[in-house]
Amino acid sequence: MWRSHDRSRRALLAALSLIAVGAVPSSARPQFRRPVLGVTHTQYTADGDTAAAARARDYLAATPLAGNQQIMGWGALNPQPAPGVFDWHTLDERVALLRRTTAEPVLTLCGAPDWMKGGQAGHTDWAELETAPREEHFDDFAALAAAVARRYPDVRDFLVWNELKGFYDPARNDWNIEAYTRLYNKVYAALKAANPETRVGGPYVVFDIWPDVDSPLTGRWGTVDPRAVAAIDYWMANKAGADFVAVDASSRTKDGHFPAGDVAATEMFADATRWLRERTGLPVWWAEFYPDVDPALPASSPRRAAVALLTLARTVAAGAAKILLWQPQEEDDLHSAALWADGGDLYPLAGAFAWLAEAAEAGRPITADWTNDVVRVSDGKTGIALDATTGRVTHRDRPW
Repeated sequence: MWRSHDRSRRALLAALSLIAVGAVPSSARPQFRRPVLGVTHTQYTADGDTAAAARARDYLAATPLAGNQQIMGWGALNPQPAPGVFDWHTLDERVALLRRTTAEPVLTLCGAPDWMKGGQAGHTDWAELETAPREEHFDDFAALAAAVARRYPDVRDFLVWNELKGFYDPARNDWNIEAYTRLYNKVYAALKAANPETRVGGPYVVFDIWPDVDSPLTGRWGTVDPRAVAAIDYWMANKAGADFVAVDASSRTKDGHFPAGDVAATEMFADATRWLRERTGLPVWWAEFYPDVDPALPASSPRRAAVALLTLARTVAAGAAKILLWQPQEEDDLHSAALWADGGDLYPLAGAFAWLAEAAEAGRPITADWTNDVVRVSDGKTGIALDATTGRVTHRDRPW
């Protein structure tokens, strides 16, 4: 949607002002063009009636971001505990959060009710959340996906499943991408029948990084597991259709290293984006991305923020259509870069994330540089810098 530069500037300043004053006036649902950056809400996020949650919502609403939620788990209960029995109340609450804080809500169609994967109807065993539905229930899962699309007609973007959970075949030591693709095709058809305007993507495979394996996707950061590449190729050749391709990755190798350092490792996301665009011809979504650093550093670490900003800038410049930050609120179970603390205070990444979201959504050219542990990003008009040691964020009214 078109909007004036003044309105764009006001939205950005509102987002950035949260860092300085801790609050802004409550925002109406924003109206932006399609954003590039976004967040995925998990168990603990910007919902609830606390002042901290309100500050986080104001930050999100003032920034051109997409917002993603899983339909079951990660903050939402079982939406269909038994055949023909629906319980939408928690997913309704999460979709309401998306509507309040983004112009582009996204839903990830994962996980599956227990009765679709061999469990008891009416009972939810959360230990089995990451178990895939059995093939005899693929049609049931597709019907649930269609019910979700009909219930939330303003949600147009759907990710089919999450990280191929439950689709790994230990006997083959490989992904059962064939079964996933059969599920995907049923879900794709059901979603398009429910609403032809939906945008559907997969396979949401993890790009595991190894220091040295034979793979067509490689760089000084390491090599992408060839099984993930093969999964992409099979899905591309056998899918019923797709509006985008989705992947996720961590920049650390599977054996816990950075072959050329944590800064050079950020190049992986940009290299993979360009490779995927050429390989598939589809818009590229990073359903999750984890630019890693020393694992001892907390989510609030300035170095995590700086490395994340460099990753985001390079990936936007490479042409990614969507980049979703998993779990924007800091929690003990995940040390990936966060935007805000449990108490609602914003971290160094938050202002830079808002600035880059604005520039990316506007389609401005992004360049990035890392010198002396400071990342500097420009958009052709203005610039921002983040110090990896102190966390200091510097804004500039011209490019670096």
